[in-house]
Amino acid sequence: MPSFSSFFEEAWELDQNDPLGKYRGEFYLPDGKIYLDGNSLGLLSKRSELALTEVLDSWKKLGIDGWVQGKRPWFYFAEDLGQKMAPLVGARPEEVVVTGSTTVNIHQLVATFYRPQGSRRKILADVLNFPSDLYALKSQLILHGYSAEEDLICVPSDPSGRYLDEDEIIAMMNEEVALAWLPAVLYKSGQLLDMEKLTKAAHERGILIGWDACHSVGAVPHRFAEWGVDFAAWCTYKYLNSGPGGVAGLYVHKKHHGTKPGLAGWFGSDKERQFEMAPEMIPGSDAGAYQIGTPHLLSMAPLIGSLSIFAEAGMEAIRKKSLMLTDFLFKMVDQIFSSYGFETGTPRNPKQRGGHLALEHPDALQISRALKAEGVIPDFRPPNVIRLAPVALYNSFIDVCEAMKRLKQIMDEKKYQHYPTESKEVT
Repeated sequence: MPSFSSFFEEAWELDQNDPLGKYRGEFYLPDGKIYLDGNSLGLLSKRSELALTEVLDSWKKLGIDGWVQGKRPWFYFAEDLGQKMAPLVGARPEEVVVTGSTTVNIHQLVATFYRPQGSRRKILADVLNFPSDLYALKSQLILHGYSAEEDLICVPSDPSGRYLDEDEIIAMMNEEVALAWLPAVLYKSGQLLDMEKLTKAAHERGILIGWDACHSVGAVPHRFAEWGVDFAAWCTYKYLNSGPGGVAGLYVHKKHHGTKPGLAGWFGSDKERQFEMAPEMIPGSDAGAYQIGTPHLLSMAPLIGSLSIFAEAGMEAIRKKSLMLTDFLFKMVDQIFSSYGFETGTPRNPKQRGGHLALEHPDALQISRALKAEGVIPDFRPPNVIRLAPVALYNSFIDVCEAMKRLKQIMDEKKYQHYPTESKEVT
């Protein structure tokens, strides 16, 4: 069995040659802790902090004139941020807008593009998606007068309960399906689906398809426009580091621009006519049409700083380091932890892996609590998953080594057995 010293030596060498290492100092790292929960909530960057203070300053000095004056007039904020975010998902600038929350955006997109006709009225989803997505899809079916139980068909997981079989997804794209909604990366296992393949298959069968990209945007490069993805939504507080409750992203392919929004609101109006206050809405001509209410400026401001880092670092470099970090984790688990009852629930194939590693153990909740007590911040998902997300912009290979060293001590000394087995905390 390799010693930790050999892994630390390898980690030191990798960190010395890391082109993204310079960005680590741009983030506020929790004192004395190793933060591996960036797939739940990313850390604050100094640029985001500055951007927020700049928007506060414009409010302080300009008052209501901040909507049309100053360095960044608020009236165009959502569209401007959308243009900056578009390269992260491989979209045209006019296809992305920063608005709402993930679930609100799902409601908007499904309300807009779910158009049942005759027997083609079902929505295709999956049993492993984040529950809020399923809640939204079911409620949309009910609003249309259909059955949430009969008209939402969900692709089952494989026998392990971890993954989706892409061929089975395609097999379920039948003539009764009007719309498909799938996760780009499964939030528990970290499986990355082949979005290009599945989008093509849906279109060949006359089905519109949308994607929940919450666990992929900022960790995995996308090419939504090239792949012909119809629409997508994602949060920004995970890998994009916009802060708790940060405003979400929404994408609509250019071919659908002009489709009347299913949920109308005044901020989706044509910008040139918005303040005419006409009784009939005239939607915008791009993704901005799918906004509903007034932008949450203070929750959007941190994205200015965060997205500037992504523009400099580049998604290809971020993805490369992300895979190296999870590869390093895999190697340590395989070579040191094989006798401790752990299993890895994340695909090893880089083409099928998102940005985190799912470490499974029967005592995962207790181990997660012990890790936190030892200064390592993971994420627990019931019933047995510890998610470890080393983020390319601020985590180092030494972080990974030190976290696993503390985990081994926890297991050797059985420290986890001192923690309760009930779960009540936010994860």
